[in-house]
Amino acid sequence: MQLVLASNNAGKLAELQALFAPLGVELVCQAELGIPEAPEPHRTFVENALAKARHAARESGLPALADDAGLCVEAFGGLPGVDTAYYATQFGYEKGDANNVRALLEQMAEIADRRAALVSTLVALRSADDPEPLVATGRAPGLITREPVGDKGFGFDPVMYLPAFGKTFAQLPTEVKNANSHRGRAARQMLELMRERWFAPAPADVP
Repeated sequence: MQLVLASNNAGKLAELQALFAPLGVELVCQAELGIPEAPEPHRTFVENALAKARHAARESGLPALADDAGLCVEAFGGLPGVDTAYYATQFGYEKGDANNVRALLEQMAEIADRRAALVSTLVALRSADDPEPLVATGRAPGLITREPVGDKGFGFDPVMYLPAFGKTFAQLPTEVKNANSHRGRAARQMLELMRERWFAPAPADVP
């Protein structure tokens, strides 16, 4: 089965392709189909993911999968949340992972409460008009480090410390990260939903 992924993020595509491989699902990046990114005007992950999935499904004619994810910092009341990708631009930096990390560490320099969570919401649609979208959410809580540690992953991985492992996401092997990340947890939920709703065998008889 081929699904269009409503994202142009190469790191996100690679993670999700690996996670969905067991279902025989092939993800195609929307950019490969000439589909522009959808507006994301909403203030919650689920609303933005749904908007992106409907846009990609409508433009491609294929089933679609969308992910909206971000960092929720306890000391900031859950922000930056849906604005995570553009976090650095609020402080005069260009958009980008390295600048996001730099801005976050600067803003948290005098903050003792380092609690935060990476959150991912996945939405899958059979078509643009699917009235029953599949929705899965994954959350990976941790602590924001004082400086980047590790060279793997992307986004805020170098500053998201996981007490259970004693390491940041950027220090973990890919398979361990995928098993424990916010996106990995959401993807496992989504796989189960797809197996149950989309791929369950039809009954042989109808009474």
